[in-house]
Amino acid sequence: MLQSCLNTFTLPLIKRPLMDTKKTTQGHLAALFTTLIWGTTFIATKVLLESYSPIEILFFRILIAYFVLLIIHPHILKFKSIKEELRLIIAGLCGVTLYFIFQNISLTYTLASNVGILLSVTPFFTGIFSYFFLKDEQLRPSFFIGFIISIIGIILITYNGKIVLKLNPLGDLLAILAAATWGVYCIAIKKINTEKVHPIQMTRRVFLYGLIFTLPFLNMFDFKIDPARIMLMPNLVNMLFLAVGASALCYITWNFALNALGVVKSSVYIYLIPIISIALSAMVLHEKITWMAILGVILILAGLYYSERRVKITTEVK
Repeated sequence: MLQSCLNTFTLPLIKRPLMDTKKTTQGHLAALFTTLIWGTTFIATKVLLESYSPIEILFFRILIAYFVLLIIHPHILKFKSIKEELRLIIAGLCGVTLYFIFQNISLTYTLASNVGILLSVTPFFTGIFSYFFLKDEQLRPSFFIGFIISIIGIILITYNGKIVLKLNPLGDLLAILAAATWGVYCIAIKKINTEKVHPIQMTRRVFLYGLIFTLPFLNMFDFKIDPARIMLMPNLVNMLFLAVGASALCYITWNFALNALGVVKSSVYIYLIPIISIALSAMVLHEKITWMAILGVILILAGLYYSERRVKITTEVK
């Protein structure tokens, strides 16, 4: 079943679709699906944090994801060019190692609510980076208007009626760096020639570089190998969810969205993650949703709609 889901998004990357509109629709569905899964990962991560350190969760989920993709598509990605390999290295360093390390460390210094808001500025960084590094994507003022509207909504959802603001320069800076590194990852993936690189092979190579760059940090964060922990059913289920669903599958669908829609259009879907989180908090944790949170949801959706409708994408004819 996982193979069929992967094929839905990987085949269009190998063989050009007959209609651009079909690829665009698939791109929107891929971005929506990815954010729906990523918006639920906080529950799995919260359970695992009772037994694992943040660096252990990062390493094991990516390691498992790597071997899952290897089983599904056991073909080695051949060396294409130094430029292409460098893009894969940058994607692994920024989209796996630095992103999760900056995010996890920031949570130890500042409030989770601060981190949630600051990570939501990722579309802003991807928009700016795409303007300078991608010739086929242009920004209009309406992109920034949609960004501001959505950020206001995210702030309302995050604090949910509780006026608490506690700044920590180091923690907040690390959260911003995490958002910036994800923007760099998106640009690197977008610039990879996906017509010559199989998407599963590409994602697996990114994971491999991510694992390599993570190795120096293991001793710094008290990394331990304890098979007994993974044998506990809650740990096993949640680790597999993060590895197979949130990593192996979602990195592929997100990479597809980046190439089908562009960096800017794909990234604005990140605004939906706080909405998914608050909905799950209400259903699973039975947290109360206030009128402020409802207003926040409305603003996020309005900002998303405005950005998606107004961002202008132009393609160079070569």
